[in-house]
Amino acid sequence: MTIYYVNSATGANTNAGTSEDAPFASFSAVEALKLQPGDSVLLAAGSVFNEQFDIKYSGTVSAPITIGSYGIGDAPVIHSPGDGIHSLYASNIVIENIKISDTEGAAIYGGTVSNWTVRNVEIDHTGLSRSGSVTFRTGSNITIENTTINDVNGDGVWIEKINGVTLLNNTVTNAHGTTADAVQINDSSNILVSGNLLDQTGAVTPKGVLTIIRPVDATVEGNTIIGGGFGISAQAGTNIAIHDNDISGYGGYSWSYAIGLGDSGDTRNYDISGNYIHDGAWGVAVSSAGTTSYVRENIDVHNNTFDDLTQAALKVDRPASGAFHDNAIASDVTPYSISPAIIAAGTFPVSNNTTFEDTGLRLASLDVQAAGETVHVTADLTTTGHDGVKDKVALDKAGHANLFDDSVSGETLQLRHFGHGVFDRHEPTPKGGDHDAAADFTDLFADRGGIGESHLLEIADVVSHHGEADAAGVPGHPDGLLH
Repeated sequence: MTIYYVNSATGANTNAGTSEDAPFASFSAVEALKLQPGDSVLLAAGSVFNEQFDIKYSGTVSAPITIGSYGIGDAPVIHSPGDGIHSLYASNIVIENIKISDTEGAAIYGGTVSNWTVRNVEIDHTGLSRSGSVTFRTGSNITIENTTINDVNGDGVWIEKINGVTLLNNTVTNAHGTTADAVQINDSSNILVSGNLLDQTGAVTPKGVLTIIRPVDATVEGNTIIGGGFGISAQAGTNIAIHDNDISGYGGYSWSYAIGLGDSGDTRNYDISGNYIHDGAWGVAVSSAGTTSYVRENIDVHNNTFDDLTQAALKVDRPASGAFHDNAIASDVTPYSISPAIIAAGTFPVSNNTTFEDTGLRLASLDVQAAGETVHVTADLTTTGHDGVKDKVALDKAGHANLFDDSVSGETLQLRHFGHGVFDRHEPTPKGGDHDAAADFTDLFADRGGIGESHLLEIADVVSHHGEADAAGVPGHPDGLLH
């Protein structure tokens, strides 16, 4: 296992390349080698490479080939008249801790590859002449995690015919173009899309945000999805779970939806639950652009929250079986639009949904003792409650402390409960911090108790970004609260 060093400023291709004191100068010297399993190619911090890096050899599962960085300073940057990193038939590759920008082609392209991990990579302004950013076609086990993709032409991530796809905690913003989505996954299986921020609000003429076509065994959970012509297009799949996502800001077309399915082929076994769907057109749309007869069966839409929609929370206008139940729907949102034939057939029953007033806020005040210490929460939660309704909670902060980034007295932090999160994900606090999804609301009121009592919320530290450890169980759980 050999480490090769590459420094565009101080290196020379006549060097051995095996030490920081004698690095290579360019990728061509590395490409002339036959890399072995366990080898690493490290690019010097601050280096700029104006060439495509071709990966020709494979590692093993236990000893992958790694492309990374070394030194202190800005991440090394790859510019390229072609792709940033290009590979065919290579497997067991790790790409990490670098930046790729201003490429004519894709930032990363892999064809017929397996066991690739892309992590902590920054990608910006790629696909200048050939649309694309991160592209994998045909293979297995592709992981992209903790990576940022911004201002690219074409899809931010394009994956096709891959068995085993994991997209975890990435940020994709502004994938431009009439056929562009932040993420598109086609004809793939064993898919996990979790914890990502996908935002198309600044994109020029985007198609949508997340497109998954003909997936098998896919989970889309805990993502924040904003903008585009639609939120999640999950067409023609089998065994699909879409839950605990925050989907908003989509629109521009009469058919725009937060979650759409039923087009492009048969659709079976969908669980759509715990999503917070707001500020858009249709909620969940079971529909099709044409008249082709597809199977649409066992579509379970439940325990979602629908708010500020211009169209119905549910649309079913093609033959389908399933159920729409136990959802919370704002009083000014049409609950459903189901074709008369489907209603007559009784294949998509509607039951146990509740409505809530959009302005019904539960108020609680915080008596802050000291920064980072115990916070006393006093709440009268009886005035605007609706049994079974996931409604909003506002905490009117009295006092001044480092609870959420030095907020000042009298400011309000609005909490929305969707799925398992109590805080609006990635929403700024009043002073610009990021509190993420820090706690489950049931943890804050762990035991049933009296209404209007004082409760204790333990804050673990004084920084503005709070993790799950910050939430502690406290006594008192008002009946009917968020259930």
